[in-house]
Amino acid sequence: MKKAILYLTVLMMSLSVFPSTITAKTNEPIAITENPKEVPAEVKVMLSRLEEIKTMDKSAMTRVEKKALRKEVRTIKATLKASNNGVYLSVGAIIIIILLLIILL
Repeated sequence: MKKAILYLTVLMMSLSVFPSTITAKTNEPIAITENPKEVPAEVKVMLSRLEEIKTMDKSAMTRVEKKALRKEVRTIKATLKASNNGVYLSVGAIIIIILLLIILL
């Protein structure tokens, strides 16, 4: 019995360590002209700033300026990703929830 509890604990821990969210990555920019009512103005500003940074000539920039641009791009992308308002659960969390439901019901 103790081995089964140990194996179950190790299984839950290993499943909770690995991320289970899968995001679709596309190289195509988001089409702003399709539905202008759905895209907020802040998102349009951020996307235009990202396009502006992509088109910049970075060969004449110093290392510090490039680092600042990378940091800005990361913050913009994180803000855009956070604005999706999605709820993500790991596999370990789902297993624990199911086990709790089974035990309690």
